[in-house]
Amino acid sequence: MDKPDIVYTKVDEAPELASASFLPIIQKFAAAAGVSVGTRDISLAGRIIAAFPDNLTDAQRQEDDLAALGQLVKTADANVIKLPNISASVPQLTAAVAELQAQGYAIPDYPHSPSTDEERDIRARFDAIKGSAVNPVLREGNSDRRAAKAVKNYAQSNPHRMGKWSADSKTHVATMGGNDFRSNETSVTLSAAQAGPARIEHTAGDGTVTVLKDGVDFPAGTVVDATFMSAKALSAFLQDQIAKTKDAGILFSIHLKATMMKVSDPIIFGHAVKAFLKPVYEAHGDALAAAGANPNSGLGAVLEAAKSAPNADEILSAIDAAMDANPPLYMVNSDKGITNLHVPSDVIIDASLPALIRAGGKGWGPDGNEADAVCVIPDSSYAAVYDEAIEDCKAHGALDPATAGTVQNVGLMAQKAEEYGSHPTTFEIPADGTVRMIAANGDVLHEHTVEAGDIWRSASTRKAPIEDWVKLAIERQALEQCEAIFWLDADRAHDAELLKYVRPMLDEAGVADRFQILSPREATKISFATIRAGDTSIAVTGNVLRDYLTDLFPILELGTSAKMLSIVKLMNGGGLFETGAGGSAPKHVQQLIEENHLRWDSLGEFCALGESLKFLAQVKDNAKAKVLGEAVDAATQGILDHDKSPGRKVGQPDNRDSHYFFALYWAQALAEQTDDADLAAHFAPIAKALAEGEDAVTAELAAVQGKPADIGGYFQSDPAKTAAVMRPSTTLNEIIG
Repeated sequence: MDKPDIVYTKVDEAPELASASFLPIIQKFAAAAGVSVGTRDISLAGRIIAAFPDNLTDAQRQEDDLAALGQLVKTADANVIKLPNISASVPQLTAAVAELQAQGYAIPDYPHSPSTDEERDIRARFDAIKGSAVNPVLREGNSDRRAAKAVKNYAQSNPHRMGKWSADSKTHVATMGGNDFRSNETSVTLSAAQAGPARIEHTAGDGTVTVLKDGVDFPAGTVVDATFMSAKALSAFLQDQIAKTKDAGILFSIHLKATMMKVSDPIIFGHAVKAFLKPVYEAHGDALAAAGANPNSGLGAVLEAAKSAPNADEILSAIDAAMDANPPLYMVNSDKGITNLHVPSDVIIDASLPALIRAGGKGWGPDGNEADAVCVIPDSSYAAVYDEAIEDCKAHGALDPATAGTVQNVGLMAQKAEEYGSHPTTFEIPADGTVRMIAANGDVLHEHTVEAGDIWRSASTRKAPIEDWVKLAIERQALEQCEAIFWLDADRAHDAELLKYVRPMLDEAGVADRFQILSPREATKISFATIRAGDTSIAVTGNVLRDYLTDLFPILELGTSAKMLSIVKLMNGGGLFETGAGGSAPKHVQQLIEENHLRWDSLGEFCALGESLKFLAQVKDNAKAKVLGEAVDAATQGILDHDKSPGRKVGQPDNRDSHYFFALYWAQALAEQTDDADLAAHFAPIAKALAEGEDAVTAELAAVQGKPADIGGYFQSDPAKTAAVMRPSTTLNEIIG
């Protein structure tokens, strides 16, 4: 694999469309400093193609870029700008396969119920692509996420709209609190004797032993957790919440992460679909199963499959009756009838709940009106964070972005730390019995009595990432000199094991008095008080909370999580620069295709680019790259100061306009700087041409809006068609080349 100075990832949906416009600008400017910028394909379509080379022609095959990047990030040479990619649910995966097949790729169908060795092999390849498959491979370091200073200043000067909270709002969080993953968790730190390949086995009531997973290799010092959620308790909880929601007269919503938690959460989602359609499944469950209805894929999949059942009219009528008898559902799209239960990847907890809190606790109902809602989070591990946030807003009103301080995050995520969803150690239990995890030396690490249908899962966190995480927290607190909190609950099994590392390290560094150690609920309460006072707090968290909090607080503070500065200091010396959170914005793509307007905001890419160039300057001793990176900061500030971020509606300036103005401000900053006369001379005529061409460029960009755009594919667009759509200004193209 070639090693350009900077690798810019090829991804999906809105960020990839934006790259078609922005990347040529980056490459043009970087070349002047002798910096090469290459691309590597980690898109969903690209990963599918790489997984099935034997099915494809020589022209269709492509390298497994994710695997290659996985090796690169373990080296000191790594400098990767990582854009948001699709974490595929099964519906997204099957849709991508269908598109590739239509484009002539002989990709096999996704086998929902594999019965042959060939089908099991195909399923295993697809399962390696599902869910949060990219981030665990690339994140060979821990996370440093915060709002860039320019972005925070702009948000305070130009506060986004916040919904009004009422003290008597009926919106609330509902969680199991018992017989769930949180309450059943056990955790152990492996001794040297226990290190090595462990196995997970299920012993049924009749004594039959089934090895669920073998050869799960753990080094000494690894924190290994295991837990399960009772299917019976989950079903009873969901039925109870449906009844209570109807009595309260509010919307029903469930909030999961079926993309990251790619095995457990789709199953939980399926339980919610079946609970909402309980009388339908009691009467027609066998017929729905025979028709291929999979509730784990959502209500939409059930409705579609029901149409092919022999008694379709009867089943569809029963579904309508069940929907009418239940409380109204929180809607993803009221106009199109897309409910909270339609597709598991449509309502992702770290985006959906902050948006609801920002909106004053209101969600859209099927009648097209806003209403209070119950927010069902079945597992209680982190439900308290959202519950406390909602209660804080009820008590104190909405957060004021004009005066709010900020919550930064130092997140433990290196080497797949706490990756419940991405580890192949989650199982839906086939029969009553016992699940044990057995260490290499024969010690029983974990043992749980389970019933058929229960969801059992394990995860691990290695010693080196934990120690690196604590050191990063100490470093960030020393730089910020502000409040810092380890969001760890001493009464939770996993957190108690982490604290055996955290407390001695803080003591040894002599900084224990600079940090608080609080449960997630208490940490949420204090953090809200801190930012309401206009101050800064550093949340030092595990992986899942990193994911949740770096959406929650930015969405409240900035209006979006896509504008976060996200730096991963790789453990072997390289750098991974993520372009903020915020997902890959499928609705933005829909708008582009329908109206040729892309409202994706590349501010996260701007921030990541500046940090990447400055990091390159440091490790490669490239003074020109440093000048380039500092000029990126000036250009980013220019975008904010001159309000050149994309508008939401067709006819307003969009993503392409923001890239033109970024190029203008970047060139002007380089032309005016005094640290490198050669760069200043090089960019002076470019800055002049960009400034003189403003009227022509903006007119050419505006002229294409309002009409449908053809990009030649959704998951794998046509490069020439996409370039034509995303680079429609002849004037700008001639300047950039």
